[in-house]
Amino acid sequence: MAESHSAPIRADIAVVGAGAAGLYAALAAAREGAKVVLVSRSPLAQSASYWAQGGIAAAIAADDSPDRHLADTLAAGRGTARESAARVLCREAPARVRDLESLGVRFDADRHGALALGLEGGHSARRVVHAGGSATGRRITRELSAIAALDERIEVLEHATAGAIWTLDGRCIGVRADQPEAGSRAVVARATLLATGGAAALWERTTNPRGAIGAGMTLAHAAGAALADMEMIQFHPTALASGGDHDGFLITEAVRGEGALLYDAAGERFVDELAPRDEVALAVRRKLDSGQRVELDMTMVQRGRFPNVVNTLNEVGIDPYREWVPVAPAAHYTMGGIATDLDGGSSLHGLYAVGECACNGLHGANRLASNSLAECFVFGRRAALAGLAEPDPPDDPGAPPADGPNPVPPRETRAALWRLAGIEREAGQLRELLDDRSRSRGSWRRRRSRARRAAARTSAPTFRRPMRATTACTPSRGATASCGSSAGTSD
Repeated sequence: MAESHSAPIRADIAVVGAGAAGLYAALAAAREGAKVVLVSRSPLAQSASYWAQGGIAAAIAADDSPDRHLADTLAAGRGTARESAARVLCREAPARVRDLESLGVRFDADRHGALALGLEGGHSARRVVHAGGSATGRRITRELSAIAALDERIEVLEHATAGAIWTLDGRCIGVRADQPEAGSRAVVARATLLATGGAAALWERTTNPRGAIGAGMTLAHAAGAALADMEMIQFHPTALASGGDHDGFLITEAVRGEGALLYDAAGERFVDELAPRDEVALAVRRKLDSGQRVELDMTMVQRGRFPNVVNTLNEVGIDPYREWVPVAPAAHYTMGGIATDLDGGSSLHGLYAVGECACNGLHGANRLASNSLAECFVFGRRAALAGLAEPDPPDDPGAPPADGPNPVPPRETRAALWRLAGIEREAGQLRELLDDRSRSRGSWRRRRSRARRAAARTSAPTFRRPMRATTACTPSRGATASCGSSAGTSD
């Protein structure tokens, strides 16, 4: 890394991460007249959100309501969701959908021109809006990226990663952004907003891109911010089981909402395909553990409805309109993360977090399908507006921070987590994970110690913003606990 000695960039808000949450937060701040620095590891429109197949859950239909959406969200969360956070999401999601439409996002419509609403697992009504079927993430990030790139109030640092959170006198005053060619750039801001995604790629079998290793959580923890619910990982029940480069490819839950069914080796259905994801994932896992094959029949799904799913299946030699698709669960979504209040504020003054890297208690132990993209927009806007109310950073912030912790885990981490901290967890396996000192380095050690609490956690961290008490997971037979089993990359 080349050294940079230029003066810090000064901004109102520094946003780290250019996925759905980061882009929308940056635009929300810019629309208030703020100067924004957007730090993006990849070129705009190539974030993890680009691959999101699920839609945005919002109570828009005449026979639906935010209260009904709230009831479904709380039921999916297994009694551990924070009702106040869920209520905010369900109340504000419809307005965020309308705002995205005003920004140029074209959602799928029925033949009458009304929004085409999909049904997904755990929802009691059709309330999921899509853009281009299973290409929702691509459509939204493409539109928001184009707007951000042209907005003179937003300075984009592409091919840049956050090397460290900048703190002074107990508050966050910015971030150090590292670029391979240009060296490091210090950014001073009244608020720093992390939108860096989750950590599901720490598991060997995952629907996530390889970079989803919780880097933002690691940086926030090193800076002194509290983390919460790190043991709660959702496993998606229908990831492609093919081997090769596309193994683990997400087959969106929306295909089951359109009629796709799951069958065991005897050709029998064995689970309600539209039950919450933890139930479906556990049922599939137990069939596989008994030596059976599980396949998804989507031959009845309307052609053209999910083009990227069909195209990827075709690449591995599967025609989903003529044959069944082999599936198995995969780590998909991190419910835990940087502990925040309802405006995205962390325990470290001046540091905010939104999207999958954050934990405001919305999802509890199990995320309801398509609430994740809704969360990006609802809480991305709230965090941006709250950040603008922070005091100005000092005129002389001193020297920028040195290197933060390396978030990349040892190579063996993924296999160990998949084997010992998967869908069902036993005390003995977690002890083995904890006692293996060969992997007790850096962020891996911290995550491992949190995973140990998965069977018996009774309270959240205590800090200046009130958090709720939680029970980590729902006990099942004996010493086994089914912990947050459900889905990933924004389905």
